[in-house]
Amino acid sequence: MKIKIPSFLNSYGFSLILIIALLTGVFLGFILKKDAALLKPLGDIFLNLLFTAIIPLVFFSISSAVAGMTNIRRLGKIMSSMIFIFIVTGLIASLVMIAAVIFYPPATGVAIDLASKMAPQQLSASEQIVKAFTAPDFADILSKKNMLALIIFSILVGLATSAAGEKGKVFSAFLYSGSAVMLKVISFIMYYAPVGLCAYFAYLVGVFGDQLLGSYVRAMIVYYPTAILYFFIAFTLYSFVAAGARGAKKFWGNIIPPSLVSLATGSSIATIPSNLQAAEKIGVPKDIRDVIIPIGATMHMEGSCLAAVLKIAFLFGIFNMEFSGIETIFTALGIALLTGVVVSGIPGGGTIGELLIISFYGFPLEAFPIIMMIGTIVDAPATMVNAVGDNVSSMLAARILGGKNWLND
Repeated sequence: MKIKIPSFLNSYGFSLILIIALLTGVFLGFILKKDAALLKPLGDIFLNLLFTAIIPLVFFSISSAVAGMTNIRRLGKIMSSMIFIFIVTGLIASLVMIAAVIFYPPATGVAIDLASKMAPQQLSASEQIVKAFTAPDFADILSKKNMLALIIFSILVGLATSAAGEKGKVFSAFLYSGSAVMLKVISFIMYYAPVGLCAYFAYLVGVFGDQLLGSYVRAMIVYYPTAILYFFIAFTLYSFVAAGARGAKKFWGNIIPPSLVSLATGSSIATIPSNLQAAEKIGVPKDIRDVIIPIGATMHMEGSCLAAVLKIAFLFGIFNMEFSGIETIFTALGIALLTGVVVSGIPGGGTIGELLIISFYGFPLEAFPIIMMIGTIVDAPATMVNAVGDNVSSMLAARILGGKNWLND
């Protein structure tokens, strides 16, 4: 007799397993304390497997998507809609945090020792731009440290394959086959996800729990609820705008796995595989999801926009400056957008963004480790917002390119 599995478990079974694994990890972290570090290798195995598979996955998925486009204008439309969506969602995220820090200033009553001798490294803008878009050798492209260069190279390979016409058809088939194979590899790796995520959460809670809970509590009180509310309210609205109530339902029915992967690993890049799988299940067209999600992992950071505003407001409080006025608000908005959408695509973008804040407002260099710590404290929810934002952005792009009935086509 064949046992019929309830439809609820078919849709949410694996997500429930991941949630149980996460909660188990949190429980083990509280129980084991520092000894939870012994479990870290189990989490590292999961992370290493993901990172190993990501480079070929990104190459094959992007290059095959571009090569398979019969109309190159389609790529241009995808890219232009993507940039528009990234800027608009980044502005909305920044405005949300501006409202939050005005309502509840994050540094009131905070006293921090500024006697740090740490001096940030002077970074050349031209060198960073070169590193962002290119790599000195082919072998250097095959690294997660050069994701933007890899993405650009993948787009070029796809364009060249398409332009080669008949001669490129065999190679195009190879790219498509490689994309399918790497997605299958990712599905195999995800079988280990419950063990890996459980171990990683146990390690994070056990080793860093006291530090995270004991430092900058007020900043956490501002960021965590704001990020969580943005995560649920903004993404629900975006998915509803993209495809109505059905779109919102499909979005939340498939987004839990990438949410948990991003939360545990602290990496938007590590979330690319599960994000692509979720977008496929939602129904986002292949060419759109294969272009926007990998690119978004490197240069679309709504969570970083939220964090940038928090860092600015925190420093204003530390130095007894008023975070108010139209000029101050618009400046913070511009810096947050640069940090979350433009600078994030450059190697070391987080550091560059923090230096941008300090240099623009003329804060002393001793303020650098202060906002570095803020970045550490908010990293987990920021990464989750960053990664999931890429998914819903692909839905919005599908709405722009395919019309209001794109999900029904």
